[in-house]
Amino acid sequence: MSFDLVVWALATGATAANVRAAHESCRRGEHRAGPPDRRIVTFHAALTASYPERAANSPWAVTPLHVAVDHLEMNLTETCADEVLLTVERLAGMHGLLLLDLQDGSVYPPPATVGR
Repeated sequence: MSFDLVVWALATGATAANVRAAHESCRRGEHRAGPPDRRIVTFHAALTASYPERAANSPWAVTPLHVAVDHLEMNLTETCADEVLLTVERLAGMHGLLLLDLQDGSVYPPPATVGR
């Protein structure tokens, strides 16, 4: 079993409903066209610098990570250290991304963005 998170690069002011709608569109195979959002590109680079996709003791249950124009999906192992989740949240906050928890459907801004 894995723990699955998706970070989304949506417009400022996007709501939880917007994130869920974007995710449902993706699941139906409907993807936004165009160049990758720089927030996703820089998030992915920073995340994989800390946790490479093809390393021993990787936190990733599925590699390569699913990277799209406006989102990045991470399937983490059930034994993933809390530090990995904290890194995901910290980097998402630094890059202005929203987090979607696929286990319960909750959408939240990472702690670093709360109260900005």
